Amino acid sequence: MKSALVQVRVDDETKSRADELFGNLGMDTATAVRLFLVQALQVGGLPFRVLRQPSYNAVTEAAIDEARAIAAGEVDAPAFDSFRAYRDHMGV
Repeated sequence: MKSALVQVRVDDETKSRADELFGNLGMDTATAVRLFLVQALQVGGLPFRVLRQPSYNAVTEAAIDEARAIAAGEVDAPAFDSFRAYRDHMGV
């Protein structure tokens, strides 16, 4: 039996977007909040990771990995004294 009331204040845009999202999933926002609370109790904490690194597409991920490898000295990469030297190397 549902008898306790939980009130949460959010800005209008967040509420509207949440209503639309959960509506597309076949539920209302109140049901989604109830699901959140039940899941939190089942896992003994927040049912999702709070802090995450941004996700990038595969090309960007590869570029980040390459840049980290270069910075760590794991990959030999050419060095340039100027942008003009870089352009000449690239044939631009």
